[in-house]
Amino acid sequence: MESYMLGKNIKKYRREKGMSQETLAEKINLSVNYIGMLERSEKLPSLTTLIKIANALDVTTDILLCESLNAECEIKSTILFDKISRLPLLEQKRIFSVIDTLLEYAEK
Repeated sequence: MESYMLGKNIKKYRREKGMSQETLAEKINLSVNYIGMLERSEKLPSLTTLIKIANALDVTTDILLCESLNAECEIKSTILFDKISRLPLLEQKRIFSVIDTLLEYAEK
């Protein structure tokens, strides 16, 4: 499961950056075939390669490994809060209102 999510996250953030597999491979001096294997979870990168990928994608390794870490929920909440904080104030208030409602039902 964890390696599947790592590959999925690499692909997700690569696409968010508008980067092709070829461009990522070129940036970190790896083959396109290897990038594809990582994204399909056929291979696990070394620590050095994981750091190169994170740097090339301008994300932290904990974001790429999020689902594999015990602190998954803390990391996700930090990521979500960062995304929410970049929205206009009205949108932030709407989102927090929805979250408050969900929390009320979760506590019952």
